[in-house]
Amino acid sequence: MAKTLTFGIMHLGIAFSVTYALTGSLAVSGAVTFIEPAINTVAHYFFDRYWDKRERRHAATSRDRAPAPANNTNDGAGLVSA
Repeated sequence: MAKTLTFGIMHLGIAFSVTYALTGSLAVSGAVTFIEPAINTVAHYFFDRYWDKRERRHAATSRDRAPAPANNTNDGAGLVSA
């Protein structure tokens, strides 16, 4: 958790610094610093939902293409029942 928190603080610092360097505005930099992560969080939620559905479809397709198990009627004595 400490690593995640530290990364989040670093991300905010970088976002603020880059935006301030580009605009020279503290107000714009502050707004972008907090609006961008909020939008990313919402986008990530929908991306996860899409990705889960995609994986379920892929698993179902793979299951449908798997060969059916052989019906082994060998009784173990070398005779095959008809």
